[in-house]
Amino acid sequence: MSDSPLFSVVIPNWNGLKFLQVCLDALRAQTYPHIEVIIADNASSDGSQDFIRQHYPEVILIDIGYNSGFTGACNAGMRAAKGDIISLLNNDTEVDSHWVEAIVEAFERYPDVGTVASKMLLFDKRDHIHTTGDFFTVDGRAGNRGVWEKDMGQYDHEDYVFSACGGSSAYRREMLNQIGLLDDDFFFSLEDVDLGWRAQLMGWRCLYTPRAIVYHHLSATGGGVTASFYDGRNAIFVLVKNYPTELWRKYRWAILKNQWRGAWSAMRAWRGKAARAKLRGLLAGILALPQLRKKRIAIQKGRVISIDTLEAMLTKMEK
Repeated sequence: MSDSPLFSVVIPNWNGLKFLQVCLDALRAQTYPHIEVIIADNASSDGSQDFIRQHYPEVILIDIGYNSGFTGACNAGMRAAKGDIISLLNNDTEVDSHWVEAIVEAFERYPDVGTVASKMLLFDKRDHIHTTGDFFTVDGRAGNRGVWEKDMGQYDHEDYVFSACGGSSAYRREMLNQIGLLDDDFFFSLEDVDLGWRAQLMGWRCLYTPRAIVYHHLSATGGGVTASFYDGRNAIFVLVKNYPTELWRKYRWAILKNQWRGAWSAMRAWRGKAARAKLRGLLAGILALPQLRKKRIAIQKGRVISIDTLEAMLTKMEK
């Protein structure tokens, strides 16, 4: 990768016009010279496409024509990407001028790394953390390392993490060619964790590097009832597809307890639309078990990482 590899940035967009100038200007200001920017647009009605064509002619614009979700837009962009490194970036972000350079250097130094996670800080509160890479617990919960913490240098060192937040993740093309792109069935939420699982099972590691800095507006173009449904459903998708049988046997009661806790909390808040959406999502996940089983067989058949190594990477439950 010493010959300045092409770095492809894929930005999914759905009515995100008010964020695009800040996002795209930051990409224009990168110190790294070899970048292509792709925006995959989910039939925006706010003038996004005309704005991109008029003000950012260098951007490759993909007009999908309908709302294909986060996964559909990202996959369309990744299929069009020509880079040796392919990054997903939310439209409501502003990246540091050395962001691409830091990621490329990380890939160069760690040949076993298939994914690089950025240091994501809050856009309007830039001394507070959104994520420094994702973790996954033995009882089946995904989360952001350092979320809401004040940035006091506690994450200013590189570290292996479980996966990268899809809002600013970077992937080695070689890895994507092996494990595939995002699972389109997820549509929105936890698709990045699912990809992280498939990468880990195939022996690819994820590195967090603090030099790759991104500022992020939280839930600027998503959330609410939609997020509640897909959070509930896709948590089941992730577990059924990816969690190895040996670990299921060991932690099954903790996993089921965690799922029941989430369902019970939603039932107690039944009057709320988000709570009802969460329950619908859980039911949809259960009804999809036959379809998920087929995917699980293929994924688990390709696993190369040992159970002991994988278990060591999972975060233990809090007592």
